Formats: sequence, structure tokens, C-alpha cells
Amino acid sequence: MATLYTHQGENVRKTWMLMSVFLIVVIGLGFVFSRMYGNPTILYFFVFFSVIMNIVGYWYSDKIALTMAGAHIATREQYFDFYNIVENLAITAGLPMPKIFVIEDPSPNAFATGRDKEHSVVAVTTGLLSIMNKTELEGVIAHEMSHIGNRDMLVSTAAVVLVGFVAIVSDMIIRMTLFGGNRSDDREGGNGIFMIVGIVLSILAPIIATLIQLAISRKREYLADASGSLLTRYPEGLASALEKISQYGVPMKRQSTAIAHLYIANPTGSGAFSKKIGNLFSTHPPVEDRIKRLRESYIINI
Repeated sequence: MATLYTHQGENVRKTWMLMSVFLIVVIGLGFVFSRMYGNPTILYFFVFFSVIMNIVGYWYSDKIALTMAGAHIATREQYFDFYNIVENLAITAGLPMPKIFVIEDPSPNAFATGRDKEHSVVAVTTGLLSIMNKTELEGVIAHEMSHIGNRDMLVSTAAVVLVGFVAIVSDMIIRMTLFGGNRSDDREGGNGIFMIVGIVLSILAPIIATLIQLAISRKREYLADASGSLLTRYPEGLASALEKISQYGVPMKRQSTAIAHLYIANPTGSGAFSKKIGNLFSTHPPVEDRIKRLRESYIINI
């Protein structure tokens, strides 16, 4: 029977599926626009860059995410308690010691990234370190270590590059179509059809890619909450930490929608608008629901 710690293979398969879908979408866009402009070189260009971005998404997405977050490496001398907690939980979970980073931001938050257990990173904000007590910080770090153990961050960090690239390509194509573009065979009806299809695909592709990204993110947060609680044997620590994070409610100073799903809590804050639009476009499941699940499991365990 599957347990909380047997999802690594599933996440690896999801990563390959994500990369395959990305490859198909980009090549499909390339085909449509090569026909629209009557230039097969466009298709070759799209194929080349989709392959390159898949490689970049796998090998370098962690560095890209850390750069976008503005994180800097944390030493043991600077952040002794943080370093020790990560080290102890890594030993408990049977994982290699990840690199640890700090983000200079008063808003409490954290994320894990990296392509595998041997190349993993845990990053937290200075705000998180300042308002959490030891058990709460352990709960947050255990959550992030669970992402590493479950290989969630392989899926999530690959999505950062791939979804972002689809959005850039789609935007570029829309601009070319609407504001420029010496299209060939303008008098042919087939070209007009390809132009319409191309515009529709350019609009829908980033939306579909983003929805896939968000759906993956929400499901993995529940699993990381549960497996993190098993790691510390104290679900209340994480529940209390999530409560503090949600009560703070102030957005992070440095934000990017590309990496929002990596964080333990939504970096845009918990405003009324985000609650009204529902879960479809949310990067995270409702905090109240996560806290309730954690506290119910704590009651059952005691």
C-alpha cells in the first residue's frame, strides 16, 4: 500500500509528462506560425528552443528560482538555529543536507527547490526566522524537507521555467501577429485560418500551462503538510506556523508569479480578492483547511 513517502516515482513521471506537454505545445505553436508566415525556419526555431528550455528547466531552474526570489546563501555562523534545525531534520528524514538560503523580507515564508535530493535548497525569509518559535520553525522546515523527500520540487521548479517560457513565446507571437509581421500568402484563405488558430493558441497556451502548474502545486502542499508532521511528530508546530503566516497577511516585497507556487504560503498575501476568486487560480489550498487537517491529525495521534 502506498504511504506518504512513496510518491517520488509519481512525481518523476509528472515531471516528464510536464516537459512532454510543454514540448508538444511549443512545437504546435511553431507549426501553426510557420504555416502562417510561410517560413519553415520558425518551426525549427521553436523545436530548438523547446529542447533547450527543457534542459534549462531541469538543470538550472533552482538557480533561476533563487535569483528571482533574491535569496542569498546562509552560513552556520549567521543563522545557527536555522542551520541546526535543517541539519537535524535532514538526518531524521535520511536526506542529504540541503543548501540553505535566506531572503531579506519581513513577510514570513519559505520554499524548497532543486532537481533532486543531492541538489536541493531550502530558503526562508528573515520575517519567518524572526516570528517563529523553535517548534514552529521546525514545522515549516519539515514541510520543505518533505517536498525534497517527495521530489515535489522537481515538478515545481521545472514548471517555473517551462510555464514562463510558454507565456513569453505566446506574448511574442501575439505581438508579431497584431503589430507586425510580413505574413506570406495573405491572399490565401488557409493563411487566415492559421492566423486565427495561432492567436487562439497563443492566448490559451499560457492559461492552460498555468492551470496545470497551480493544480500540481495545491495537491503537493497537502502531502507535504502531512509528511512534514510525521517527520516532527508534532503537527501543531506547523499548524501554529501557518496560522502566524496567514495572520501576517502582508505581501512579500519581491514577487514573481513564476515562483509563487513554490512558497509554503501565497507570497501575495491573503487579501479578500484572492479568497473571492476561488481555488482555480490559487497557488495554494486554503490555509484554514490545511490547519484544520493538521489539528485533526494531532487529535487522532494523541
